[in-house]
Amino acid sequence: MSEIDEQRRKVEELKRKILEQKKRAESGGKAVDVPVAPSPEEEDKKMAEEFSRRAQEEAQHLAQEEARRKLEEESLRKAEEEANQKAEEAKKHAEAEARKRAEAEARKMTEELEKKKKEEVARRQAEEVQRKRREEEQRKQMEAKMADQAKQQARMMSLQAYAQALKTAWADALMSSEEEAILNTLRSALAIGEEEHAGLVVEVQLELYLEAIASGWKDGHITPEDSERLDGMREKFKISAEEHLRLEKQVRQEILRQRA
Repeated sequence: MSEIDEQRRKVEELKRKILEQKKRAESGGKAVDVPVAPSPEEEDKKMAEEFSRRAQEEAQHLAQEEARRKLEEESLRKAEEEANQKAEEAKKHAEAEARKRAEAEARKMTEELEKKKKEEVARRQAEEVQRKRREEEQRKQMEAKMADQAKQQARMMSLQAYAQALKTAWADALMSSEEEAILNTLRSALAIGEEEHAGLVVEVQLELYLEAIASGWKDGHITPEDSERLDGMREKFKISAEEHLRLEKQVRQEILRQRA
């Protein structure tokens, strides 16, 4: 039970007690015994005394009732004032508590907002670091790829240059000691390995032999001189009879296709 309800209960209890006191006071008067056969003078005197007594009692009763009424009104007024004061205090207390809760909620929301802002800033900073790291890795990968491509391109150019030098040296199917020395120097300068050198030699010799076959069969038949030249190249380049027939067939089919 709240303080306001308790004060109201006390006021009602006080009212009830006052009403009970009134009822007891009203029912508390004594009955007057009438004397047997009084004389008229005595009867008048007694009646006057009785009227006087009753008037005094009534005046006293009225005074008491007025005092009780004032006391009751004062008690009610004080009780109402106290109840109103308690109600006002309770209202102020409730308003203060509500204000405190609102302020606490506002502080909490502000703190959460600040926390979220800081988290967002930290997240963006982390994303920026990750982005820069990815860009740096991509840049390094691109540079490595470009360097590798440049290296491969330079390697291809070196191989092509060496292949062209081999082709020039083997053009007549003969390799002089001077040409061999030049090729060795070039191979060393271009860092051409033994396996690469051997592969390029075979490739160049087959290309030269194929060009010689095409040159011999360009008129649709081969001359004895061309045949002798091809025999020398085949022997020098160590080309088997099966490889010769395959290359010759390839050249003749190409010539027929071009003439068709």
